[in-house]
Amino acid sequence: MDKNKSIQALQAYATGLAAQSLQHKVESKIFAAQGLSKLGEKYAEHAAEEMGWVDKFIDRILDLGGTPKVEAAPEMAVYTDPVEYIKSDVAISHREVPVLQQLTLSLQDDFKTFDILKAYALDEEEDMFWSETQLELIEKIGLQNWLVKQL
Repeated sequence: MDKNKSIQALQAYATGLAAQSLQHKVESKIFAAQGLSKLGEKYAEHAAEEMGWVDKFIDRILDLGGTPKVEAAPEMAVYTDPVEYIKSDVAISHREVPVLQQLTLSLQDDFKTFDILKAYALDEEEDMFWSETQLELIEKIGLQNWLVKQL
């Protein structure tokens, strides 16, 4: 087992996920302010869930004898249009989920890190499917009907 490889992978995901969690939190506030309370709640819960993953990644870094790093988050776009945000989120998922799956497989010799990243990858895949379903619903029932469901 290559502890440094595991620590680097966990640190990279902890950093990126902390930034993504913050973006979900900001978007949840925007959507709630627009009266889309269900969508606001969904993204607030998603932000909290992602910070839970960050905690797990940090705990594992510490278990491996590493020191977690706090890094500045890159600037991220802020969306006021929920459909554009969901499309952006899906595009990120389509790009990043396969990368996460490959990275997870490369860490099979570190059973605990493998299990943590595997669970995280499954969670990310589920989130991607939820977002894809929302876009499909918008197409099937129309934007206005979908927005009403988000009130």
